[in-house]
Amino acid sequence: MKIDARAAEKFLAKPDAKARDILLYGPDGGLVRERGAALARAVVADLNDPFRVVELSGAALADDPARLADEAAALAMTGGRRVVRIRPAGNEVAPVFASFLKFPAGDALIVVEAGELDGRGALRRLFESAANAAAIACYRDEGRDLAVVIRDTLAQHQVTASADAASWLASRLGGDRLITRAELEKLALYVGAGNEASLDDARACVGDSADIDLDDLLRATALGEIAALERALDKLAAEGLTAVGLLRAAQRHFMRLHLAAGHIALGKDTKSALMSLRPPVFWKEEQPFLAALKRWPLPRLTRALSRLLEAEIACKSAGAPADLLAARCLLELAQQAGR
Repeated sequence: MKIDARAAEKFLAKPDAKARDILLYGPDGGLVRERGAALARAVVADLNDPFRVVELSGAALADDPARLADEAAALAMTGGRRVVRIRPAGNEVAPVFASFLKFPAGDALIVVEAGELDGRGALRRLFESAANAAAIACYRDEGRDLAVVIRDTLAQHQVTASADAASWLASRLGGDRLITRAELEKLALYVGAGNEASLDDARACVGDSADIDLDDLLRATALGEIAALERALDKLAAEGLTAVGLLRAAQRHFMRLHLAAGHIALGKDTKSALMSLRPPVFWKEEQPFLAALKRWPLPRLTRALSRLLEAEIACKSAGAPADLLAARCLLELAQQAGR
């Protein structure tokens, strides 16, 4: 069954008893993990219990498909229902579930945690169409939903936020639910129970780049947003992403822009050009993608791809300052986009 995003919290608070297999997916990895843990804790209080909780990766399950039925049917030595958590996972486990959902074993709760999945992908189709399974999308918090998360998380620590502090927090958070909660808990600890967080408190505790991820870097590069690109570079470098990894991600992004621009040049309308990409552009990223297409005609995209490849080759040279070379390349592209 397919659970609408607006009905997700209600379902998670009281899951359908028939849904023993639950797929959590979407761009907010923190929310996927948070919901996965909440579902598991509804069955097993201690997620570190080795007798009642087992974790498998999607790759491991794809290599050994029989493992799913074995774990689902296994009995816990200490008694009680078991939980099987499969993460990270993707369409590689679809053949396993195609069989398992038809012929389920045992009574364990199966929780599958994935990233973004195409609506036409095999895994989503299986969970959305099966009567004994459920698929729940996990989108990034924004607008009213983000305001509720901010208010409720602070309230758990007996802290409130002034109107301007709440507005500032909403502009900085929301990219990842777990990061959002961690930043708010840090703020609550700083302010202290029973107090109100001011705008100065929020600025002192919450990093400007709390919600920055690789998508932010690619968006900033393609749209010519220099300041945003520099923040993203600093954040991703601190997280250990390699220079070559950044350049290859940028190559994939500019290749998708190149393909879309090529379809448009051949006569397709813009919407059809975007839908022809595989996977299609995520709906929340459509407007930035369209804006980038206007800044990058085909000849410029071809030159950009050549520049990215040159930078990758340079980064692989012995003794080369890879981080500097990658940053310089991306900044050059952003400057071109900004012209």
